[in-house]
Amino acid sequence: MMEKLDHSHPSDSAGQLQQQQPQPPVMLDPHTVIMPYVPPIMGIPPGLEYLTQIDQILIHQKVELLEVFTGCETNNKYEIRNSMGQLIFFAKEDNDCCTRNTCGPLRPFDMQITDHSGREVIHIYRPLKCGLCCFPCCLQKMEVQSPPGVPIGYIVQNWHICKGKFSIQNAAGETVLKVVGPCCTCRCCADVNFEVTTIDELQTVGRICKQWSGLAKELFTKATNFGIQFPLDLDVKTKAVLLGACFLIDFMFFEDE
Repeated sequence: MMEKLDHSHPSDSAGQLQQQQPQPPVMLDPHTVIMPYVPPIMGIPPGLEYLTQIDQILIHQKVELLEVFTGCETNNKYEIRNSMGQLIFFAKEDNDCCTRNTCGPLRPFDMQITDHSGREVIHIYRPLKCGLCCFPCCLQKMEVQSPPGVPIGYIVQNWHICKGKFSIQNAAGETVLKVVGPCCTCRCCADVNFEVTTIDELQTVGRICKQWSGLAKELFTKATNFGIQFPLDLDVKTKAVLLGACFLIDFMFFEDE
């Protein structure tokens, strides 16, 4: 009787044995751990599904050594994390060198917020506005979009003699929340809080906090750390607009030389 020939390649058997062997766990640096995957949700802009599960986010601006040693303004970059330190998004200013170094903190910009795969999930546009707060026509305004180019809300500065005040608006331009800052926003070895309130400013529902980063970092860099708190059941689009408000506050009050 003829023996049945084995046509399998030796490397195939070796590969099967290798696949059957248990693989050692991958040890990740906790600072590089990304947030868990959340499947698409009906009615939620793509990429923002995870915001439905959290009531707090942390924003860390990256220190640019070129800016520290030369004083030449570079594009701002941020890491956005949850309360456990897991990465949620990256944010990067898109601007040219001339605009950055000529207009300073007042500069117009586009900011792209992407997930860990590089997909843009939020786009922020800030037009050029004069910084003279004494005139209502010079008040700041930013638009927050869900790519590609769908407005989901606006941040509009409200005139006040000494406080930073803003209206958080939905896509229709209707005010849904207010943000009220303190009279003094100087870096004085303490956190600076901007309260998120109801429209009548009678009830506080959240907070945008510029966190004290330590003496050395505060003196020698413009890199900032922020924390944002909001109700867990707040509309996801409004959460994204509050994130945009944090960047506007950073540029207006903490991007000084």
